[in-house]
Amino acid sequence: MLIFPAIDLFDGKAVRLFKGNYDEMTVYSENPAETARTFASQNAECIHLVDLEGAKSGTTPNMETVKSIIGAVDLFSEIGGGVRSIEVIEKYINAGIDRVILGTAAVTDEEFLLRAVDRYKEKIAVGVDIKDGFVAVKGWTEKSRYNAFDFCEKMQNIGVGTLICTDISKDGAMQGTNLELYKTLSERYSLNITASGGVSSIDDVRKLAAMNIYGAIIGKAWYTGSIDLREAVEVAK
Repeated sequence: MLIFPAIDLFDGKAVRLFKGNYDEMTVYSENPAETARTFASQNAECIHLVDLEGAKSGTTPNMETVKSIIGAVDLFSEIGGGVRSIEVIEKYINAGIDRVILGTAAVTDEEFLLRAVDRYKEKIAVGVDIKDGFVAVKGWTEKSRYNAFDFCEKMQNIGVGTLICTDISKDGAMQGTNLELYKTLSERYSLNITASGGVSSIDDVRKLAAMNIYGAIIGKAWYTGSIDLREAVEVAK
């Protein structure tokens, strides 16, 4: 299993939200590139980036910060947050991003999703943000009509290879991750499943790794010192 330490970007800073609430934001670093260097020094091989402003606006307001992060480290990188056009995907890939995550657009614009997967193949992942069993959109502010499992099946049929699945109720709450959800997803679909939201202890990492899922995102638990990244990378292997 791969470990993806996360940097959520807002106004050029590394921040974390509590359960996706923009009004409950904590700034952890004024220098996200330095945070990425710290990840690399602790044996991380991957990095997960989210443009929280982009998630609302559909633009790339933190592009210069993203470029500074990519330039600072040699890590496999993925980014999500408001990617709703081929132009934005192209910008990120040209900047050196390895994989672009589609969220709201994958739910609301199937034609765009199909074009993106057809053109960029494994460089496209889909974020499945789950709220009360349904897929949430628009920076987690709205629930869509899609049942989470039906949507995952649809993504598999379309040819998406990687899903980043977040249980919003667990995100940033430091109360453990939804192991039952990830067990079901890993058994039901032949997809690369990345667990996101509430991975808050080495025990969570150990249990997820035992399921043979593809990856786990570590956010707040690293920033607060609850998870040692070096140890997490080792346990995940």
